[in-house]
Amino acid sequence: MALLNFKKRDMAGGRPVNPTVEAFLQGYSIEVMPRTAEKVEDFRDLLPEGTRVYIAHIDGTPIADMVATARRLAEAGYPVMPHFPARIIKDAATLENWIAMYQGEAGVDQALVLAGGVDRPQGEFHSSMQLLETGLFDKAGFKRLHVAGHPEGNRDIDPSGGMKTVTEALHWKQKFSETTDADLAIATQFAFDAKPIIAWADSLKAAGIDLPIHIGIAGPAKLQTLIKFAIACGVGPSLKVLQKRAMDVSKLLLPYEPTEVLTALAEHKAANPDFNVTNVHFFPLGGIKTNANWAIENGGESARPASAV
Repeated sequence: MALLNFKKRDMAGGRPVNPTVEAFLQGYSIEVMPRTAEKVEDFRDLLPEGTRVYIAHIDGTPIADMVATARRLAEAGYPVMPHFPARIIKDAATLENWIAMYQGEAGVDQALVLAGGVDRPQGEFHSSMQLLETGLFDKAGFKRLHVAGHPEGNRDIDPSGGMKTVTEALHWKQKFSETTDADLAIATQFAFDAKPIIAWADSLKAAGIDLPIHIGIAGPAKLQTLIKFAIACGVGPSLKVLQKRAMDVSKLLLPYEPTEVLTALAEHKAANPDFNVTNVHFFPLGGIKTNANWAIENGGESARPASAV
């Protein structure tokens, strides 16, 4: 099937598209895993041409499966950004091999470099900064590198709460951005309330961290599913948005949609064009098809070229 006519599909849905949200969604990205990607017959039926697709690397997933998924997406015309989780990469030789496999088989030239969710490192790396310090991404000519951000903190990094260590890491990455030819950006954990996101983004800018922010947004899903993932991923105060919704019997059985948080962020961006949140990154916790269709129906028609974001 050819690429969908997204505009016609918007209007056929029977609800008007908010132009402010539509503008904010341009250039959005989405995340898949090999096992979830297998359920999609043809990504071109769901995602606009040029959509950046992250491939999440969960501990235990063979690198061959990751590379095969990357190759499939690249052949369909999508820029692919695989995860490189430091704590499951044994050593520099393994990292170099992964990079070579991705480049040789899928032409990958961008990566999300992060610590990873496992408790104990399986080799010599425990942080994204150590991966960046190897110089292997620069050596391979990667054009874009994303690093993790946590609008509500991360208790794995700052066990007592607060933002001290995660902010220090972003300062390091800001300085690193000045030494690499690759474009750097921050891709964040998802949150459900625009206010803490805006406050966090503004605080980074005030501290001299001006890397573009690709804000993580949980896609449509059952409320119970979102609460489970939010607790597992350490989502902070904005979890109260879901908990409050769960107490409303009239909304308990309805699927959550990210309309409220995205509308608030889009309106803030429209009023403050220099706001450092530049893109939306979807976590399709309720399924890729569900998330992609929601994006289409809300104006996510096209993606800017990867070089522009």
